[in-house]
Amino acid sequence: VPPEKPVNISCWSKNMKDLTCKWAPGTEGETFLHTNYTLKYKRRWYGQDNTCHEYHTAGTYSCHIPEDLALFTPYEIWVEASNRLGVAVSDVVMLDILDVVTTDPPSDVHVSRVGDLEDQLSVRWSSPPALKDFLFQAKYQIQYRVEDSSEWKVVDDVGNQTSCRLAGLRPGTVYFVQVRCNPFSIYGSKKAGIWSDWSNPTAASTPRSERVAGGCDPKGGEQNTTLRRELKQFFGWVKKHAYGCSNLGIKLYDQWRVWLQKSHKTRNQVGKEP
Repeated sequence: VPPEKPVNISCWSKNMKDLTCKWAPGTEGETFLHTNYTLKYKRRWYGQDNTCHEYHTAGTYSCHIPEDLALFTPYEIWVEASNRLGVAVSDVVMLDILDVVTTDPPSDVHVSRVGDLEDQLSVRWSSPPALKDFLFQAKYQIQYRVEDSSEWKVVDDVGNQTSCRLAGLRPGTVYFVQVRCNPFSIYGSKKAGIWSDWSNPTAASTPRSERVAGGCDPKGGEQNTTLRRELKQFFGWVKKHAYGCSNLGIKLYDQWRVWLQKSHKTRNQVGKEP
């Protein structure tokens, strides 16, 4: 039978000079006869057809145009399918190179603990090189999952910063983290680019919780004794230095701590004298 009409053409550019496009062979797939596919393109207002020559670069139905593409100019792109019984032509896709820019995934992704915080991890990464070579800005997304799950959680509000802190995590748990990039505001283009692939997963674990569920804190008694002693000192100081205060706020407590440190310092200096 004659070839099916190619569908679902999508294109992207990695460096604003090239273009890679892929498509699907049609609703029924390829027919029983060998079918040739040809990607064609032209500037919208100039009328000269060009043919892509580097096929199968991003899959079976794909072609790569390596160079000689103009910026700020809409392109018309279509695919022709042909066999011995006929020719089928796809719908024409119109695009501007600046609207389909993408990058490689962010590199040097590092995930580390945030001190002894049991529920947090710090994520840092480097911008893709293309963002440094051209006038790109970028926005990033992070996704993460626990080791024994296939469900990813996505963090959308990372913005254009190259670090983020994940919070609300489970203590003593291994997490896998990935980052991806979307270039935007490319030479003033109002459209966002295309999301890059996700970076390779990077793993890190949150610290284990030292508290045992249902257990007792062995230092609780010592902490309570210290707290009672400090409160007794505090209220003694208030009685002596803050006559008439009916509202004891945190500022008053801070003043007492300063007074306490000064008294300790004075006592130590006196003790060192002969």
